[in-house]
Amino acid sequence: MSLDLLAAPAASSSVAATTPWTDPAAYWNDMTAAVAHLSGPVAAINLAALRYNALDMTVRASGVPIRVASKSVRVREVIDATLALAGYQGILAFTLPEALWLAQTHDDVVVGYPSVDRAAIAQLAADPDAAQRVTLMVDDLAQLDVIDAVAGPGSRAVIRLAIDADASWRAPGLGHIGVRRSPVHDPAEVATLARGIAARPGFRLVGLMMYEAQIAGQGDATGSGDGVVRWMQRRSGHELLARRAAIVAALRDIAPLEFVNGGGTGSLELTASDQAVTEVTAGSGLLAGHLFDGYRGFDLAPAAAFALEVVRKPTDDIATVLGGGWIASGPPVASRQPLPVWPAGLKTLGREGAGEVQTPLQGESARALKVGDRVWFRHSKSGELAERVDAYQLVDGAHVVGTAPTYRGEGKAFL
Repeated sequence: MSLDLLAAPAASSSVAATTPWTDPAAYWNDMTAAVAHLSGPVAAINLAALRYNALDMTVRASGVPIRVASKSVRVREVIDATLALAGYQGILAFTLPEALWLAQTHDDVVVGYPSVDRAAIAQLAADPDAAQRVTLMVDDLAQLDVIDAVAGPGSRAVIRLAIDADASWRAPGLGHIGVRRSPVHDPAEVATLARGIAARPGFRLVGLMMYEAQIAGQGDATGSGDGVVRWMQRRSGHELLARRAAIVAALRDIAPLEFVNGGGTGSLELTASDQAVTEVTAGSGLLAGHLFDGYRGFDLAPAAAFALEVVRKPTDDIATVLGGGWIASGPPVASRQPLPVWPAGLKTLGREGAGEVQTPLQGESARALKVGDRVWFRHSKSGELAERVDAYQLVDGAHVVGTAPTYRGEGKAFL
């Protein structure tokens, strides 16, 4: 079925009626009732929560177009429905094979990471329509060498390129703060790369991306270190505004840029305020993994969740569900584990955590759980849950109103 994210919620004077997750007991009990007829494990998307998140992000972006990060969704129906909303434009894909697949139905797909997938490059080079729809990301001329080795400039369509410039903060006395991405950081380095691209036949530079992970991907309301995080983000943000403006100015003297992309779900307000930016990227905020609970500036609705069934009771205060070890990527810390959210008060065991075959859950509410009952979890990140299931159940109130296949459910496993 088609997701109608624009459909207004039922008229009501009750805040809980339009934001049902604010009453956790009612929300999760409705989710449980909706999937009661289905065997587990069950992954579900609450349509009211998804609609809220999608529209809230457009408000936070203040009219700057949002490019949908597909890796943070991995459900074509959700991507398509989001792009049908005013305020969303284009896709930031994860890999080139994914981009080629999505470009069959979308005309603006940027690959967010450099690719050396020779088979996919050959497919892109041989398809003029795909070459007009897909933009590759580069940060090194060696990546162009790979493309030319697959298909020389005289034998293929012109390849659209965007430069990924490092948005991390090189803090005085502290060094590199942020993720390790592009090797080009300063305006002169980016300009040198751009001139190298401009001198190569068969390529056209059309865009710039700078992803400020130390701001967008770092919560500032997670615990005792929040003051340091907020200080870092303020300083990093000021530095980035000046440096990105200088980079864009330098690039516009070399190539007519079609877009300047930045940000993520966690930095929409800051990035959208940057006059050098023409679009922002977001995707995680649609489904809202629990990593995004730790931000001061916004509150996301828990749109995606999965339910596992209790299969044993080793003690009165422990209920064990089957499976559960759906750990998110990143450092192996507690925040990457799935979070049990209903019944409230459950926690994983320190010596076991979320396990491949079983996950014991302890807490007072575990005493009331019986074999066959369901426990709801939220995944740490947003898109990675889709790699575990073939489809999401689409829930409206206490009813399943449809299903949406994941990439996996469509037979796709890109990375």
